[in-house]
Amino acid sequence: MINDNTVNSLPHDHGQAIENELSNMPAADSFQTVADIFKQLGDGSRIRIFWILCHCEECVINLSAMVNMSSPAISHHLKLLKSAELITSRRDGKEVYYTAARNQEAQALHHMIEHMLKIACPGLDERA
Repeated sequence: MINDNTVNSLPHDHGQAIENELSNMPAADSFQTVADIFKQLGDGSRIRIFWILCHCEECVINLSAMVNMSSPAISHHLKLLKSAELITSRRDGKEVYYTAARNQEAQALHHMIEHMLKIACPGLDERA
């Protein structure tokens, strides 16, 4: 919540009584965290990779074949998704496997992507 002084009144009164809402508004750095997550998904290829990892655990080579991209390009996207804490990885011998993180942010983004695809392609996929 805001750590600044509570907003007592605004310069103009438009009859909205927004002051109570503003006193409950999260700090600016919380909004920046959300912006940083959305920034990571500003690339269609990265969204595809993230969506795949929401449904399975995969290695770089298989992801590369799935989205027809080079392994270095896949690794770049995975690094960005991991830094945003949207995916996790585990090592099994020499192989590293990636999957969507089990956190609220990753689940919300996955839901949003699927919701948007349904809107963009009505009737194409009737998944619930």
